[in-house]
Parts: sequence; C-alpha cells; structure tokens
Amino acid sequence: MKATRSIPEGHSDNPPKLYSYPKYWAECFGTAPFLPMSKQEMEEMGWDSCDIIIVTADAYVDHPSFGMAVVGRLLEAQGFRVGIISQPEWESADAFTQLGRPNLFFGITGGNMDSLINRYTADLRLRSDDAYTPDAEPGKRPDRSVIVYSQRCREAYYDTPIVIGGIEASLRRIAQYDYWSDKVRRSILVDSNADILLFGNAERALAELAHQISNGKTIEEFWDMRGAALIKNETPDQWTEIDSTRIDWPSKIDKISNPYDFHNKQSVDKPNEDRPSPLKIIPLPLQRKADFDSKLSYIRLPSFNKVVNDAALYAHASRVLHQEANPYNGKVLVQKHGTQDVWVNPPPIPLETDEMDWVFDLPYQRKPHPSYGNARIPAYDMIKTSVNIMRGCFGGCTFCSITEHEGRIIQSRSEDSVIREIEKIRDQVPGFTGTISDLGGPTANMYKLNCKSPTIQKSCKRLSCVYPTICKHLNTDHSPTTKLYRRARAVPGVNVSPSHLDCDTTWL
Repeated sequence: MKATRSIPEGHSDNPPKLYSYPKYWAECFGTAPFLPMSKQEMEEMGWDSCDIIIVTADAYVDHPSFGMAVVGRLLEAQGFRVGIISQPEWESADAFTQLGRPNLFFGITGGNMDSLINRYTADLRLRSDDAYTPDAEPGKRPDRSVIVYSQRCREAYYDTPIVIGGIEASLRRIAQYDYWSDKVRRSILVDSNADILLFGNAERALAELAHQISNGKTIEEFWDMRGAALIKNETPDQWTEIDSTRIDWPSKIDKISNPYDFHNKQSVDKPNEDRPSPLKIIPLPLQRKADFDSKLSYIRLPSFNKVVNDAALYAHASRVLHQEANPYNGKVLVQKHGTQDVWVNPPPIPLETDEMDWVFDLPYQRKPHPSYGNARIPAYDMIKTSVNIMRGCFGGCTFCSITEHEGRIIQSRSEDSVIREIEKIRDQVPGFTGTISDLGGPTANMYKLNCKSPTIQKSCKRLSCVYPTICKHLNTDHSPTTKLYRRARAVPGVNVSPSHLDCDTTWL
C-alpha cells in the first residue's frame, strides 16, 4: 500500500520537547536502582514483563557516557519498563529470552564502539583485550554485533519489532565499504533483518517511536520520521525524485525544431494533462531550476549494485550523504538494494540546551551493574570522572565518524547542569580522588560554538565550518568554556583538568 500523505509529519522542524510526553502507564513502578538484567531483578520491582529490552555488546554501566544507560534511563523517564541484555552468548537464541518477550520492541546496539574496531587492529589482528568488558576479557562480542544480535532476537521472538542503532548501525545506514572484508557491504538494515534503524543521537526518535508503538502504531507508519531509515518496497505517491545515480549529467539542451515538421506545434507540445504522473524525476544538477515541493522530494543514490562495482559512484554516494547532513535542509536519501529501497530520512533536529540538561540529569548510578562484582571495566575507569558538556562537531574531517553520526551543529549543556554532574561525581563515584579529568565532548572543545545566524545555519550545506577556511559566520569565542572551567574549579572538593573527551559517546 503506497503512502499518500501530502505533508511528511515526521519532518517537522519543531518537534515536542523530550520531557513533554505524557508518561506511559508503567511509570507507577517507579525508578529502578539499576535497569534489570535478570528475571529476579524484574520480580523484585514487581514487573511481570519489560516494555522494551535493550541488547548491547558492552557491559552495562549506568553512566551517561554509556549508550545503553542513556537510552534506558531516557525510556524509563517516559514511563516504560526497560530491561538490558548485556553481551549475551550468541551461539543460540536462548540468551535473548532471559527477560522474556518485550511488550513493544527490542533495541539493539553494538555499543559505544564499532564491534570490528573493538575486536581487530588495523592490520586485522585480534585485540588481546576489550575495554568495555569486565576485566577487559576479549571475545565477549561477535563480529558485526548488530547483525548477529538482531538475527538472534528475530529467532527468539519472530514477530517482535526490532530497532537497531548506535554508531555501528548509524554509519552503515546505506551501502558502505567494509575495511575488514575489503568490500562494499549492503545497508545494515538489509543484513540484520531489522524493522527500523535510528541513526545519530536518537533520543527524539526513540521517545516518539516508543510512545507511538505503545498507542498501537506499526513500524511501517514511521516511514517519514526524522533520524530513521527503513526498507520500502514502493516510493510514496506525489513525491519528486532527484536523480543522483550518476556523476556526469549533460546540461539542459534546448530542443532543436525539426524544419520538416509541419504539424501544429501547439498540439504537439501541449502536455497530456489527463495522463497520471505519480513520480517526477529531476536530474540532480537541474534541481535548482525545477519547480517542485522540496519537502516532498528525495534524492536517488546509485544503487548497491552500482557502488559495488564503481569506486567513483561509491565516493559520489558518500559525498551526497554528507551534503544532506544538515537536519534543516537535508533531503530524504533512497538507495536501491535488489528489489527494495533503503529509505533514509533527514537527521533529527538537535536537542535544545534544556533537553540536553534533562538527559544528563536522569538518575544514573554512575557505576557498573552490581552483577559484575569487583571486576574492572577499563572504559568505565577512564570515563568515570569525565563530564560531557556538548556533542557534535563542525570539523567534518574525512577520517572521523563524529560528524556523520552526531552532526555538525553543536549542542551544549548549561553551566548549571555541568556543575550538578560534577557534584554528583564527587558524591557518588566510588574512590573519587577530587579530580575531574575532563570537561569536554566527543571532539575538540566546541562548547557553545555555533553559527552566528540561525537562518544561515538552516540553509548551509558546507561540509566543514573550518576547512578550507574558517567560516566567517562561525562563532569562535571560547569565553563560555573558560567561564565554565572557572566555575567548575570553584566547586568545593574538586579539581578540574580541562582537556577533551575523545570518544564517540553514542546512544542506541
């Protein structure tokens, strides 16, 4: 059945606040000390089932630098009962049934790092440790974890919706080059058999998805939701296709009249208004000259079969993906995989400061789940006294995944929120020595460095704000950062080391 919606609701530039949703009925169970990882923990809280189960390739650490914790606490704050299956045995589906069938969906993530980067060095040697596993034990996650976990969840409960996300899925939303196998692989949506992929920092999409599914909507009805990618068998009616399946297009050539044609030119040139035209196709170079509704248009990328065999077309598809990364002007991207289309919607609208504060103020325990006992988790040791003050990166470096995953628009927390987190670290983190190791973000400190003009920012398609020159519209004033450092140093009982947090903090 074709979608005929005239205005894509999911593309709204004014989404509801994260904290504004009416809470799901299960909020009556209250806040979990730790999100449950066993039936016994569920029973202790009076649960008979989980509404959402998160499957992750990392050890569960209830800290805002760990994706499963942010996602779980976010959904818990919406009123849902959230369970976690951490680093399950993947040889069979048994481990994926340990919490029972989720009422709404499985959420699957490969963790804070791509599973292949986590397991192999650049020369394809197995790593001897895993920083996101208790006692750094290697071999606790499969290669391409998202695909394996998704297939096992499908095996365990075939008709339960599967939502995939995190950096492993986010960077593989269209056909992508796989370094470890040295070939171009299909979109992870196709290989995983998942129902929907949420890319980037997915708080907005997760909240909307969970509430709408709880109200009876099906995954197929989210075809126009920002920050989501799905597989579609048909393109919607009344949409315009911008054809970018090739690199070189000829310019518009005026039609040369035939001197021997003596027919009535008016009758020949007049279009047949009775002929249905459900799809209008415009070559990419001519889109600025054509008259069409940009909100009801999508860009057709070279198909999987084409990019597999043509490196130039692969590079072209990658460039288009980066050019359409601005959430305010990015278009839908569509790529053919066999007989199906991978439909990738525009990125989510960035969080406002009050929403960022709300996410980081959720009731994290700031330590690993008690089931790990005294086991040491190196990634937690590294991050436990760090504070993430912003997200995103306007650098656009070709060797880095942050811009493609989190976007170019910087999203910053308020000073008050950062100070509250510093005080929580001081009061809650075991063995705190008085030193806050980092106040930073996933990249170099860009706290509150945004475009000076919101209007220009919404229309910009520049790939980098600093290359080949620093954009004149970029605010480069670091005084908010230094002001924050000074205020943080004044918190009783703490010292601050103002460096940056060099890690991809990724949500589901």
